[in-house]
Amino acid sequence: MRYTEAKEHTPGRLHELFADPYKAFENDTDERQLHLHIMLYLLLARPMARGLMTLRVIHGWENGSFEPEDLQHVDYAIHNVADFKRVVNDFQQASKTNAAFPTDNDALLASPLSDAIANAEADGQTLNEETRTIPARWPAFEGGLALYTLFKMYHRLVYGEDEAYRCAQCYTPYGLREIHEFHLEEGEFALLVPTGKHFIEEPSLLVLHESQLDPIEQLLEESLPLFHDF
Repeated sequence: MRYTEAKEHTPGRLHELFADPYKAFENDTDERQLHLHIMLYLLLARPMARGLMTLRVIHGWENGSFEPEDLQHVDYAIHNVADFKRVVNDFQQASKTNAAFPTDNDALLASPLSDAIANAEADGQTLNEETRTIPARWPAFEGGLALYTLFKMYHRLVYGEDEAYRCAQCYTPYGLREIHEFHLEEGEFALLVPTGKHFIEEPSLLVLHESQLDPIEQLLEESLPLFHDF
């Protein structure tokens, strides 16, 4: 098991700003809205302005399902709120016409999971059916802990979570990323950002379920213009 692939509840960029980031976004926290605006400026607005932000909209899991092959997604480069609004419109039009949601061809979990299992077996490791199919067993093979960490993030973004904020580190196809995950009354989303000095030059990712497009659009409309002059 490669514990260096991912770590839960790790210090991240927000620990440099807030004394206790895990409480900074709770509903009864003083100056909660200020914390929210600062976080969005640091982790979202600045990467967008640099052309380094991708929006990933996930869909496909429903009614408690969580099969890796059922998780669909589509990625968009976003530079401003107008770009985000165009994505919202794409999904609204699909809903109105009863069409399939926009979807990219590459599988978020199924393909890398299949590759990791094949690599483990090629190295002589024997994996039983439970290890192959139960996400909590994936850390038994190389690459599995990172996949399990991302699986849990996607699952929480689809089905909800009680904690307002959590931070982890995980290796992704982009490289090592801090995962800043938010489950707020304003909406639920995750921001995967580069670590340390790499933040200003490497790509970041905003991930949310399609049901969160409207509330996050409203959040961005209310928050991001506050920093136009900064």
